[in-house]
Amino acid sequence: MTLSPDRVGSREGLAAFVRALHRSHTEEAQSWENADLASFLDALAAWIDDADGWYSNGGRTLPESGDWSFFAQALRAAIIYE
Repeated sequence: MTLSPDRVGSREGLAAFVRALHRSHTEEAQSWENADLASFLDALAAWIDDADGWYSNGGRTLPESGDWSFFAQALRAAIIYE
């Protein structure tokens, strides 16, 4: 994947990042540990639960300014949005 999550700084950047994830899955799903939706969402929830540990292990601090409700709304909307 060419786009780094650390470089996402806007709504448009987040959309581009999600499109890059989609391209990655389309082109190289065999390299994904969680290639089906159920395992992807399960891993996403697990990572969110452990995000503070992931950041800490990398010598970083979990950002406090994340708009968690926006991301949750986006995930929920994708269930029905065309």
